[in-house]
Amino acid sequence: MVNTTFRTCPDTGLKLHGPAESLIKANAVAAVVFLLVGGVYGLLVGLTRWQAVHLLGAQDFYMVLTAHGLNVLIFWIIFFEIAVLYFTSAVLLGSRLATPRWAWLGFVLMVVGAVMNNVVVLQGNASVMMTSYAPLEAPPLFYLSLILFAVGALIGCFVFFGTLVVAKAENTYQGSIPLVTFGGMTAAIIAVFTIVSGAIILIPTFLWSVGLVGEIDALAYRLIWWAFGHSSQQINVSAHVAVWYAIAAILFGARPLSEKVSRTAFLVYILFLQIASAHHLLVDPGVSANFKMFNTSYAMYLAVMASMVHGLTVPGSIEAAQRARGHRAGLFTWLRKAPWGNPTFSGMFISLVGFGFLGGITGVVMGAEQINLLIHNTLYVPGHFHATVVVGTTLAFMALTYWLVPVLFRREIIMKGLAKWQPYLFGLGMCGVSLFLMGAGTLGVPRRHWDIGFAATGGITHEFPAAAYTMLALNGLSVIVAVIGGAAFCVIIVGSLLFGKKLGDQKMSEQWIADPVTDEEYAADGGSAFAIPGTLVLAMVFFISFALYYFINWKYLAETWGIA
Repeated sequence: MVNTTFRTCPDTGLKLHGPAESLIKANAVAAVVFLLVGGVYGLLVGLTRWQAVHLLGAQDFYMVLTAHGLNVLIFWIIFFEIAVLYFTSAVLLGSRLATPRWAWLGFVLMVVGAVMNNVVVLQGNASVMMTSYAPLEAPPLFYLSLILFAVGALIGCFVFFGTLVVAKAENTYQGSIPLVTFGGMTAAIIAVFTIVSGAIILIPTFLWSVGLVGEIDALAYRLIWWAFGHSSQQINVSAHVAVWYAIAAILFGARPLSEKVSRTAFLVYILFLQIASAHHLLVDPGVSANFKMFNTSYAMYLAVMASMVHGLTVPGSIEAAQRARGHRAGLFTWLRKAPWGNPTFSGMFISLVGFGFLGGITGVVMGAEQINLLIHNTLYVPGHFHATVVVGTTLAFMALTYWLVPVLFRREIIMKGLAKWQPYLFGLGMCGVSLFLMGAGTLGVPRRHWDIGFAATGGITHEFPAAAYTMLALNGLSVIVAVIGGAAFCVIIVGSLLFGKKLGDQKMSEQWIADPVTDEEYAADGGSAFAIPGTLVLAMVFFISFALYYFINWKYLAETWGIA
């Protein structure tokens, strides 16, 4: 029997299929749980990196670091992304979810895999980091847990594709799928490539761990693993960009400056974004020079161009909508009049700016083969991906959650005063983490050693500048601020689900989806339909920052050569 139970949200008018709604809730709750677990581990890592505190010993540090990476980079984000996929398909298209039983099977496999992985890592014999590079060997259950999780996520992707087919067959929408759903589809396509890549390397590694395979070639492992490890971040980019577009439409009634251009940028992601995985391999001897040069030039530029399109059109669409609604004075009145006290907006905008300025610029610098040699094995690398995965993706997902709780769970958000400040606390803390880790990395601090003083290395010593110790202390303080912000999010969301006022079928006083801006509003006062001078100024600030930072890093590189 096909479950055809639907309800219509009184605040948004969205049509929600019962099984889809239940699965979105389950995946979102699981995501928040693993975010909380991973955040606790992150606090321990940050306090150990802080040399004056140096909380954990070497063995515990690597165990905690492994657990932190897997919980926040894999489990929290992919659980939430599956929820986003179900939302952008079943809910936005007003369709029933395809094969709910398969979707529940996928969810159970993901939960079993994530819990099993945490148990195995905490037993202390699987401190191989998230990368688990061969010939480092973990117990068989470590690899099996990741395989189970990946299979569950893959099932979720196929349920998403099936729901698109159902929606088309049952005519639940007209014309092309919405842009936000298109972004979700991009994330799902990249996810299939990513998960299959993980299976290609993790299944043989699992067989190696049980003695059925003689050895795993270390270079081959790294090459294939990064098609899984780094491409996971490309799922994140596609998903959180889709969230940006969704929030712009929800809060402002905005539409993209050019939907065709935005869709083309998503397609470019599919073709070129995963190739960025190779910036982890630019120092590997097993990868050809031709591939490295292609990756660090044409392929990288195309992927970056797509992100810059989204980085222009999302704030540009908000500016155009705000100007159409009357905020036309000056360059930035549209931005000043935005709802900065609404955590859905503030979280999204901090995510956008942080991802662009901190994650985007440093990602291009890391993707240049020559500069990569300077920073590849330093703390610069985790500094970069805290800007992309945490400031970019995690904050965007947090922002959307504030809107989803009343819509899906029909509960009011509690502690509204704290909720207004939470994105700023978390965003400020994580921007600090990113900046200070990259600063320490620029000074040469290694990312894979638990002690900047190289304790217990058999006499290896190196004197880093005093500024390096300062950077790690500031990183520790930033971690504390970020963890307070993250803990506040978890308390607010879990507390809202348990104790928030039940909304039932009563419509709330405030509007939860803005009316779309009309052509007449865009053309009011004889102005251009999409005049965005403020966004163009912000874009120029970005490009100038980009050029200056790129030049500074080439200067650092030149100084290492010592050529008279």
